[in-house]
Amino acid sequence: MTTQVISENFHLAGARNALSKESCMKLYDEWASSYNNDLADASQNYIAPILTAQAAVAASTHTKATVLDAGCGTGLVGEALAKSNSMTIDGADLSPAMLKIAQDTGVYRSLMLCDLTQPIAKDDETYDIITCCGTFTRGHVGPDPALREFVRLTKNGGIIVATILEEIWVSGGYKAEVEKIQAEGLAKVVSTDLKDYRKGAGDKATFLVLEKSA
Repeated sequence: MTTQVISENFHLAGARNALSKESCMKLYDEWASSYNNDLADASQNYIAPILTAQAAVAASTHTKATVLDAGCGTGLVGEALAKSNSMTIDGADLSPAMLKIAQDTGVYRSLMLCDLTQPIAKDDETYDIITCCGTFTRGHVGPDPALREFVRLTKNGGIIVATILEEIWVSGGYKAEVEKIQAEGLAKVVSTDLKDYRKGAGDKATFLVLEKSA
């Protein structure tokens, strides 16, 4: 087993077993410098960011979309979105070290330190698209208030694309919260496809696509 695989497994296990916001921040600050190599460049199996960006582009009808990449990490989703030249992308994350690496990508208009377990300091109906990849997992961000905050920040007719790890889609309350949001007429479910999260690793996630109701 290579040093890279050991590093990947150690940090990934730590991330999925984090019990507090503080432990998450500490882990991601420590992981930031090797995160892309561990999950993307070296192993070539972390496909969720690319699939998230593809889903957002496919679902949106906006030709010059403004995007919030919530839980942006090192900017993998942002880089994938930036391949569509019509995107203006802001990012938000809990880890200052991750945000520094995201800034270095050059694809973000602005970046903000943000705790997604709390209300987000942005005005209503600010964005055409909100993406959230890799954040709805064990030990990270729960469904409430994050999903409702995403709906609040999205313009009417706008799109939210979020990945939710398969094993917590039901048990973590995400499915129930999505059903409440739809029942209240706040947004409609476009799709909840189950796809690979890390290719070949046995990880799958629900790729949730919501459309903000008018």
